[in-house]
Amino acid sequence: MIPLIEKYRIKTFEDIKGQSIAVQEVKNFYKTFPMKKALLLNGPAGTGKTSLAIALAKEYNLELFELNASDLRNRTKLEEVLKPSLEQSSLFKKGKIILMDEADGITATDRGGLPELIALLSKTPFPIIITSNDIWQKKFSLLRQKCKIVNLKELKEDEIKKIIIDVLNKEEKRIKLETIVLISKQARGDVRAALNDLQSVIDLGEEEYVREISEREKEENIFVIIKKIFQHPINEDTIRIFDNANIDLDDILLWIEENIPLEYDGERLARAYEALSKADIFRGRIYRKQHWRFLMYESFFLSAGVSSASKIKNDKFVNYKRPSRILKIWMANQKNQKRKSITAKLAKFCHLSARKAYNESFLFPLILAGLDEKSKKKMELDEKDIEYIQEKKADLIISKNLNRFRISG
Repeated sequence: MIPLIEKYRIKTFEDIKGQSIAVQEVKNFYKTFPMKKALLLNGPAGTGKTSLAIALAKEYNLELFELNASDLRNRTKLEEVLKPSLEQSSLFKKGKIILMDEADGITATDRGGLPELIALLSKTPFPIIITSNDIWQKKFSLLRQKCKIVNLKELKEDEIKKIIIDVLNKEEKRIKLETIVLISKQARGDVRAALNDLQSVIDLGEEEYVREISEREKEENIFVIIKKIFQHPINEDTIRIFDNANIDLDDILLWIEENIPLEYDGERLARAYEALSKADIFRGRIYRKQHWRFLMYESFFLSAGVSSASKIKNDKFVNYKRPSRILKIWMANQKNQKRKSITAKLAKFCHLSARKAYNESFLFPLILAGLDEKSKKKMELDEKDIEYIQEKKADLIISKNLNRFRISG
């Protein structure tokens, strides 16, 4: 079955909903070319930026030559890919459009890409259309001067709802009205996201989709929270930002830790990490001594403390990352499973608590050396357990601990 996102991909201007002003400006750009050599379509994901370029090519029978951010990385790459396309006419169409998708994906490390692109704009014999989610970053200031800018708006929930109902009618499918409303709300103006969610409802069922949304909302909520901490002025809302958030403070700490370097540098970075460390100190006291009143201090340093690291707030788009430490913790836990498995056997054999056996696991090699085959079988050690123990090196002087263990056959 063809995915809905492909089946209902926009092909003509008539297919584009809620962007009538942008449609007219795109047409005017083409009709008045080369008054402006390039058109910059700026707006959130799923609002129809790429679709406008496709529709323009269809409307005027033009060849569409597509590039993405990876083709704009450096001067050499641009000369290899873009320059030849500017020098060759279309063989089968009336003309050509050059589409450069996701230009804001170019990073500060992409040497020479932007200067070369700007230089080529003045020489192009064909209209160039550039799309971006956030073109107002400082690095794009010169590019903005060279282009006609058209801003696309997020579609309203009612507009998204009409699109969903139209697709359902064409597919001869029926779902609950409240599910349609939920999809429209979750899309946040993104038609592509709405169609993908509708696909999930059709494939998985409405109940499974609702469960999936509840998990997704948790992650989306954390993005909103850290953005407010990093980019909004401190006020009472900042201090109480976690009050209504259904997210564990431990998770929030990891998210903030991961994303501080994306927002701050220099002294601001140091101040932010100092606030984070204080939050972690109170977190430790809570777990060690069960002093739950310290939650207010942990919350304060995670919110207002980190936020106060910078008086000048960042207004640029930041692509926040999921905590890598969660993955590292998971990997460490996986590696630790063998140690835990042997610990459980050791605890049972030596009549120890699981915690005591775990803490004394550096004695594994000594214990193994004192076991005969019968004892190994009784302890239920397999070949992999024995191999693990043999590879493990004792780090401490263990002679004083010998009298703690009595290995019997």
